[in-house]
Parts: sequence; C-alpha cells; structure tokens
Amino acid sequence: MTARTARTAPTARTVRRLLAACLLTTVVAGCGIRPTEVPTDFGAAPSRVPCSLSAPDVTTQSAHGVPVQVFLLCRSSLVAVDRTVRVPDGTPDARRRVIVAQGLLDQLAASPSAAEKSAGYTTYVPGGQGVTGPGHKDPEDALRLSTAPSRLTSYALAQIVCTLSDSAATEGDGSVILGGPAPAPLRRYECTDAVRSRPVSTEPPSSEVDAG
Repeated sequence: MTARTARTAPTARTVRRLLAACLLTTVVAGCGIRPTEVPTDFGAAPSRVPCSLSAPDVTTQSAHGVPVQVFLLCRSSLVAVDRTVRVPDGTPDARRRVIVAQGLLDQLAASPSAAEKSAGYTTYVPGGQGVTGPGHKDPEDALRLSTAPSRLTSYALAQIVCTLSDSAATEGDGSVILGGPAPAPLRRYECTDAVRSRPVSTEPPSSEVDAG
C-alpha cells in the first residue's frame, strides 16, 4: 500500500459514515423537519360518515303516501329523514292521527335503506310497536303505545318522541302525550335541541298529565 492510498482510505470511510448518518437523519427527521418528542396522538381518524343523503323526490313520495319525517340515529345524534305514510282518503281526523302515528312507528322500526346504512344511519326502535288513540278519560291528543315509554331505551324513546312531536299525529307544538296501555299514567314528552343532539345522555323532558 502506498502512502497516497493510506492517506485516502480514512477519507473514504469518513465519507461513508457521513452518508450513513445523513440518511439516518433524513429518515428520523422527515427530510429536514425537526424531530420532536411532543406526543402526536390526535385520536382516531375522523369518520367519513357524512350523515347526509341526496334529496329525495318529494313528488314521487307524495304519489305513494303522505310525506313525513322520522328521526334516525347518526353519529349518536338524531337526524330527520324523509318517509311516507299511507292514509286513506276521507279518514276522520281522530283516526288519521292514529294511522299517521302507527305509520311513523313502523317506519322507525324498519331497517334503514342501503344508502342510509352507508351514510351511518341506524334505529333503536323495536319492531311490533302498536299505538292507539286516547282512552275514555284521556286528553284527545294522547297516544298510548303497546310498550310503556319507561321500558324503552333512551335512544328509542328519543326517536319516538321527536318523530311524533313533529308530525300530524300531534298538535305540532314540539311535544307529545304518551303512555303505555290503559290505565297506565300519561306524560307529556318534549323534543328539545339537547335531546336531538345528545339522545344517549339526555332524556326527553316530561311532565305528568291528568287523565281526568
């Protein structure tokens, strides 16, 4: 080995070490971004569930029944979706209220459509729910469910209260009088903004109703 080679060998090793160090620094530092020890856990990735659907054809819906809205669950909040309920022509108002209420309960209990499922919608209202009009001493706008409201889950009760209170089945004042089969007591339930946004932790406010 010549003196020239002996002098250049350490230089080559040094270059290789510098290149290796540079490569490691690039990987760790992200191509010039300063490394940090601050935690970067920002939680789970944001959901891509839009909780929105394309606008329905209202004209087509009307041809198949009376346009109504029901409240389904999406991202733990209540969201209104369009439905239709069949009501025979010439139905008296008192009977019409019960038909609309039953149709709404049936729609709430039905499985969401494929598009609704893809958008994240679900329902907690059990199937087989029946509804009747007021009993002999009940207020004329009362509705009696086949299952007592107190036995429903918070989600299901919120869905039913918000759906019925905003429909032709009630007075349209944001509340609905509900009870189980007679002679169970009646209560007036309200659908508030808090109930719609947090149905799992916020029960529909209610007050006792005198059945006469």
